[in-house]
Amino acid sequence: MKQLWAPWRMPYLKNDFPAGGHECIFCRKVHCEDDAKEHVLFRGQHCFITLNLYPYNNGHMMVVPYRHIGKLEELDEPTVSEMMRLTQRALRVLNAAYAPDGFNIGINQGEAAGAGIAAHLHQHIVPRWRGDTNYMTVIAETRTIPEWIDQTYERLKALWAEMFPEGKGEKEPHESET
Repeated sequence: MKQLWAPWRMPYLKNDFPAGGHECIFCRKVHCEDDAKEHVLFRGQHCFITLNLYPYNNGHMMVVPYRHIGKLEELDEPTVSEMMRLTQRALRVLNAAYAPDGFNIGINQGEAAGAGIAAHLHQHIVPRWRGDTNYMTVIAETRTIPEWIDQTYERLKALWAEMFPEGKGEKEPHESET
């Protein structure tokens, strides 16, 4: 029998996240000094793009506003517009990196809708391939991710800089309204 080890997923499966009194993981990323450590791919004026630490598939990105807001209707228009522009760029990068057959793109607003971090709105961009839901997902409730997150980060960060050279890894000024 073969074993698939993915112990880094256990906190997610157990819903074992820091409780009150700890900084929001997205707010921590807003203020971090080491984008590679936090897997932040790009920083815009109102939003940033980061990899999901518990990905559904390789390349699972999130577009996150800097502001700590839980409802889409509370975001200002410039932030919403930038979320969509960054989503378009993320799709171009993911197509170049992985050639997926499709994407799931969306926001889970509120815990009842499945938001793991309901207090800080974020939009998921998940590459999908025909047949990526198999017996492992259906029977064992386990996803097989074939690439380490640091490798995914390096691949996507290099492609982002190549495809969008104006952001060559440098942080753009932004309004940090957390």
